[in-house]
Amino acid sequence: MPLLMLDLDNTLIDRDTAFLASVRTFLAEHRLPAADLGWIAELDASGYTPNDRMAAAIADRYGSSAPAGAVDALLDNGGADLVALAESTRLALTRARADGWTCVIVTNGATVQQETKIRRTGLDRIVEGWVVSEAVGHKKPGPEIFRAAAEAVGHPLAGAWMVGDSAHADIAGAHALGLRSVWVSAGRPWAQDAYRPTLVAEDVATAIGHAVGGAAAAP
Repeated sequence: MPLLMLDLDNTLIDRDTAFLASVRTFLAEHRLPAADLGWIAELDASGYTPNDRMAAAIADRYGSSAPAGAVDALLDNGGADLVALAESTRLALTRARADGWTCVIVTNGATVQQETKIRRTGLDRIVEGWVVSEAVGHKKPGPEIFRAAAEAVGHPLAGAWMVGDSAHADIAGAHALGLRSVWVSAGRPWAQDAYRPTLVAEDVATAIGHAVGGAAAAP
C-alpha cells in the first residue's frame, strides 16, 4: 500500500483550540482584556506567524503588562500541553495501519513543541514516524521535507498520499511532487486555481478514509 503522509496542526489535532485556550489563560493571569483573544488569534494566523513577530506585536500592545518571559513561554508551548486526539482520528489511523499503510507525520514547526504534541496525544504509538521542519531544515511546501518523511520510514515517495488542511503547505507541496492529496476543508471553500487536491474531506478521519479508498480504486 502507498505511504500516507499527514499534517499535524489543525489536521490530526486541533492546534488552534489548544493554543487559544493557552492564550485565554495568559490574558487572565496578566489582567489583560479577554476581548483581545480575537486579536491574538488573527495575529497568530493558525501558527503561521513566526514567534518573533508574535512576541514583538504582543510587547508593542501590552508593554510591561506582558512580561517577556511569559510571552516566550506562551509561544514556545503553543498549546502543546492541551492538545488531544479525537477518537475518530485514532480509529481512522489504526484502520489505515491495519490495512497495511505506512503512516508518517509531516509538520512545520519547532521540534520540541511538535514532538510534545505527538507524544501527548499518543500519535507516537500509532504512526510509524514523523519529520519536523526545524529538525530537517526544510519546510512544507518544499519537496525536501516530503522526501525526508519517506526516508524516515524507509518507504518510497512514489504513490504516496498527503492529507492536510493547508492549501499552500500541504496540497501545493504534494501537487509539485505529483502526489495525490486530500484537503481537510473544515467547511472552507477551495480558493486556488493553479492546483487542486485529488479529494476533499470535511474532517481528517474522513480524509484518511478517502485516501485509503482512493488508492484502492486507482488503476
